[in-house]
Amino acid sequence: MPSVAIAGAGLVGALNACFFAQKGWDVSVYEFRKDIRTMKHVQGRSINLALSQRGKSALEAVGLREYIVNQGVPLYARLVHNKDGKTFSRQPYGKPGEHIVSINRRHLNEVMITQAEKSPNVKFFFEHKVKSVDYEKKQLVVQCTSQPSRIPTFGTRAASQDHAEIHVEADLILACDGAYSAVRRSLMTIPRFDFSQDYIEHGYVELNIMANNNKFAFEENVFHLWPRGHFTLIALANRDKTFTVTIFAPFSEFEKHMSTTEDVLSFFEENFPDAFRLLGKEHITETFNRVKPQPLVSIKCSPHSFFDNLVLMGDAAHAMVPFYGQGMNCGFEDCLVFSETLEEHDNDIASAVRAYSEKRVNDAHTINDLAMYNYEELKDLVNRNSYKLRKKFDTIMNMIFPKSWIPLYSMVTFTRIPYSEVIERRKRQDKILSTLLTTASAVAFIGVFMGMFSNRAKFGF
Repeated sequence: MPSVAIAGAGLVGALNACFFAQKGWDVSVYEFRKDIRTMKHVQGRSINLALSQRGKSALEAVGLREYIVNQGVPLYARLVHNKDGKTFSRQPYGKPGEHIVSINRRHLNEVMITQAEKSPNVKFFFEHKVKSVDYEKKQLVVQCTSQPSRIPTFGTRAASQDHAEIHVEADLILACDGAYSAVRRSLMTIPRFDFSQDYIEHGYVELNIMANNNKFAFEENVFHLWPRGHFTLIALANRDKTFTVTIFAPFSEFEKHMSTTEDVLSFFEENFPDAFRLLGKEHITETFNRVKPQPLVSIKCSPHSFFDNLVLMGDAAHAMVPFYGQGMNCGFEDCLVFSETLEEHDNDIASAVRAYSEKRVNDAHTINDLAMYNYEELKDLVNRNSYKLRKKFDTIMNMIFPKSWIPLYSMVTFTRIPYSEVIERRKRQDKILSTLLTTASAVAFIGVFMGMFSNRAKFGF
């Protein structure tokens, strides 16, 4: 059987291992960290994940959808909290029953690793750092990072502190090693490889609301949102009755208004009074003394394939800001699309990797841009009347034309329509809406003019 070497045992790497285990391929996965199933604390971003249709479809293909969905909390709407801390508005995500699922990142990762390991042809190599790709030999360069004992046994030499590099040969190499991908970095000198990296001006800090007498402190089946113009707070429920709470704000806002204990408590109490009461002064103080605001990066690159046997996937290909909840879903769809592409090309790896890159790059760039746009929506637009009117209009049109008029958010979240096609459909909708408004304005103007003409004597004409 063919062999595949996967860089990274995160969400996308672990799901790819499940896909290729099903295909019967020989799978080796190399991960810099220790096995997270044995770790008390896992470093890295832990913003709660919102599982939607694209991610569900990928999980369904490997038999994990039902189990994973049942481990999460369904969210049916946004609950927008006003600044008074007492009133709010509810904005359903889509049609009745349509929802996203709040999922714990670590648990999901652990489940997929365990699922993949059930296959005897899958091997995970933890504490193995992927360093680069050997261009000429088309091999993955890996180095074991587990430290040998520095205390020599009597009569032997001291163990070397450096491990030799391992050159991994495989028919297919999948780079799923994250936004700061070592594989992608080693490809940067290749001519015509386009790459862009943008840090946005906003960072984030994560907090927690604990269970209240073993009950949810807030309504659990909604996405809690506190939009405040240029900064925002969100909260998503967990199965253990807690909430993961994240504040997003410009770094200048953190420095100006949240750099001291007094300032940060005053800031939360003024802007998020209901959340402030549940978070508690002690937790807010301890969190901001312990952690600094973390950066958010958007990465694009093209192509996504090289050497007829290497593919960049997930954040290694298209890291995005988390404001559309599509980072994981897009990465999972990468796995599904590539699996489908392999089948379409009768497992011809060379043709499949080229075809995958050709079809996926544009979609990846599109969702990166949409994720950036959606932050404007979350932190500000949701409170504007124009946004609310458009949302109502889209809902009515979807009821009348359920197949041809689907709201933007629903196309992204509740379908597998390619992201690039989603934008084209949205443009057509905008054009139709613009025409309708122009026509309505013209009709209204004509009506007013005719009324004035009919009553011209009254107006002295």
